Amino acid sequence: CLKGTRGAVLDKIEVWARDFHEPPVYWLNGLAGTGKSTIAQTIAERIFADGQLGASFFCSRDFEDRSNLKLIFPTIAVQLARNYAEFRSIFVPLVQSDPEVARESLYNQMDKLVVRPLKKSEISTVIVIDALDECKDEEPASAILSVLGQFVSKIPKVKFFVTGRPEPRIREGFRLPLLAEATDVFVLHDVEPSLINNDIRLFFKHGFLELARRQQELDDWPTKEQLDLLCERAAGLFVYATATIKFVDHRNNDPKGQLDRLLRSPESSAREGKTKFKGNTTLDSLYMSIFQEAFNDDDPEDDHKTRSVLGAVVLAADPLFPSTIATLLGFGTKDVFLRLSSVHSLLILHEDADSPVRPFHKSFPDFIVDPTRCTNERCHVSPPSHHPELLAGCFELMKQTLEKNMCNLPDAVVNRKVKDLHERTKQHLSPALQYACMSWYKHVIDERTARTPAITSALHRFLEKKFLFWLEVLSVLGAAREAVDAL
Repeated sequence: CLKGTRGAVLDKIEVWARDFHEPPVYWLNGLAGTGKSTIAQTIAERIFADGQLGASFFCSRDFEDRSNLKLIFPTIAVQLARNYAEFRSIFVPLVQSDPEVARESLYNQMDKLVVRPLKKSEISTVIVIDALDECKDEEPASAILSVLGQFVSKIPKVKFFVTGRPEPRIREGFRLPLLAEATDVFVLHDVEPSLINNDIRLFFKHGFLELARRQQELDDWPTKEQLDLLCERAAGLFVYATATIKFVDHRNNDPKGQLDRLLRSPESSAREGKTKFKGNTTLDSLYMSIFQEAFNDDDPEDDHKTRSVLGAVVLAADPLFPSTIATLLGFGTKDVFLRLSSVHSLLILHEDADSPVRPFHKSFPDFIVDPTRCTNERCHVSPPSHHPELLAGCFELMKQTLEKNMCNLPDAVVNRKVKDLHERTKQHLSPALQYACMSWYKHVIDERTARTPAITSALHRFLEKKFLFWLEVLSVLGAAREAVDAL
């Protein structure tokens, strides 16, 4: 958090973390864009500085390994083992005697990997789990929270700080009797509006001051009236303020002109800014304004390419490089980069085409794939159309590229005995091919994928011609289990 902002919230959480008479679980409940993950990061840093942080897991739908519930407890256990010798002395023999424990049920994972070593070692610590709503979970009440409720009373010296949107399964999880009585709930979007607005104003001032330091002729800008209007439109959403600063700070456009265009946009009226948290109108207006600016000068006939590129960003199983997107879609890397740059304020986009690109906030993918929110067909991404497009790109690349022994390994050798396996993999298996081999099936099993004869035919050809070469690549990547899920 920017220094000087979120003071009351952070202080309240720190008091809870230090006082073991307080409930052992703390749920920071907030809607999209209210700043939960930023607060979680700040709290984690503060309690780490105090020596209290035992482990943390920051969930993210953008990454396959950070949206998998089965990885939360093993990750937390390994961090606890690294941080506490007492825990480590119990944990290591346990894993050595039962190496498959990390693949057991969530209940067994928490019991064996976390609770038993914590009880025996009697350490006192705080564990942070951020954005739990971003994990894939089919249970009506959060599976992680259901398990946590069964064990939290058995480890009295341990606290759990959890953040998440108030989605139905998260709400139901915290309503479970065993967890409800052990949880302190803080509703972030119910904080006094004047406090949030003051923090957002400070954030805007800091962002514009940083911009003014790098550019000429930005004295006394923005005006007080412009700042008032921006704060009103933000309506308590820090993500609005962040996206606005990123939009105005465009390397090829005049900042004053960018801000004027944003404030003139009919899609984001001051009146709508007051419609607090109703149907995400505040964020939707900002996103539509940014898209109108990005698509304004483009030929509508060319829109499908931009939609395809954005579809690859929001639907990929793991963040892709612009160069990888280009390979999978059959576009030029420079073309992909230019299209991403046009909406740079909505993305984490690096200058290097070989660095991953991803949405800067989870509210953006939610918006762009929802036709009731993203009402402009020019920029709406339709998953039933774009999943097959990515799938076709994966199949075509594997068809053209896969062959026997791609990494030139010696005959009859075990992978772990090839000392330079990592270097060979990097040299012979491009990032695009690695993604295609690891993730093609995720575009098939997504319930939004339109099943067509073309997909069935491509799948048949792949299994008939490239199956063994594909297994070999997965083996070299240490991901042979992916084949089981895929099949």
